[in-house]
Amino acid sequence: MADFVAETITGANSGLSGQPVLDVRGLVVEFERADGTIHAVNGVDFAVCPGEWIGIIGESGSGKSVTLMSLLGLLGDGGRVTRGHAWFEGTDLLQLPNRRLRSVRGNEIGVVFQNLAEGFNPYLPIGVQIAETLVSHRLCTRRTAHRRAIELMRELGIGDAKARFHQYPHELSGGMRQRAMIASAVASEPKVIFADEPTTALDSTVQMQVLALLTDICRKRGTSVVMVTHDLGVAAHTCDRIVVMYAGMVMEEAAIDEFLQHPMHPYTLGLRAASFDPDQPDRPLRPIPGYAPALLEAPHSCPFAPRCHLATARCREHVPALRRIGPAHRVACHHVQGENET
Repeated sequence: MADFVAETITGANSGLSGQPVLDVRGLVVEFERADGTIHAVNGVDFAVCPGEWIGIIGESGSGKSVTLMSLLGLLGDGGRVTRGHAWFEGTDLLQLPNRRLRSVRGNEIGVVFQNLAEGFNPYLPIGVQIAETLVSHRLCTRRTAHRRAIELMRELGIGDAKARFHQYPHELSGGMRQRAMIASAVASEPKVIFADEPTTALDSTVQMQVLALLTDICRKRGTSVVMVTHDLGVAAHTCDRIVVMYAGMVMEEAAIDEFLQHPMHPYTLGLRAASFDPDQPDRPLRPIPGYAPALLEAPHSCPFAPRCHLATARCREHVPALRRIGPAHRVACHHVQGENET
């Protein structure tokens, strides 16, 4: 896995290199519900090198957010990791006791939540909550943390930061709250940031502003980012590498240039056909037929087969392996030839 990632990064961006700072292998996550077990994540592998941006894309319910939250122990009631490893600087996050994991969460790994209501306490001023990230991890004194929080708020384009420091979450616009959440995520200068749909519910202009700020501040610090998004355009403009998920599995992974020029998996092609392309504004959108599976059982075949025009008996009987088809490209499809196949 590490060899593949090193080759991928070289192909995507020559400025990125080195061993993964985060290496997830064979991750399996389940949820117990009254109507049965939901197999939300089914053997996911991916890795992130220092300074790299990875975009995880796919439909709602494909396991993107669950994958990230499981690594931080934030699955909530009924969720559990049943298999896999998540190596973060030599330590398996999935084996850490809760106390040790809390010291990693928000300190060494920052989080920008999808739902702004989950990211802030409505009863505390925004600035106090940003500063608390530094204080709770004993990175500086409270006075220094307050000063640092105001500096970060300014850096992220929050005007009149001293006054905003004392305002409550409901007193800020959605764009300002998202900027404040990014400030909280980067306050401790983490090595990795998980950004879960960081521009949800923002209008397009504010989206681009927030993404530009997040990109700028993380690139300057050499921070790695794993970003969950539905928006192929957002991923194309910000990421070094793309991971495509469907039904809790990785369908395709490629360096961004390879992904844009030579997408291979039928699901990836379907996503692109169903997405607006600003370079072809008159192109009609073609939705993917059918529906995503309910995930009430572990996969025993290609999960995309019921919606795929290329599906054969083999697809309906065997789970495709995620195989390398190039130095910066892997695909899980029985109909795509690998490097060593004829």
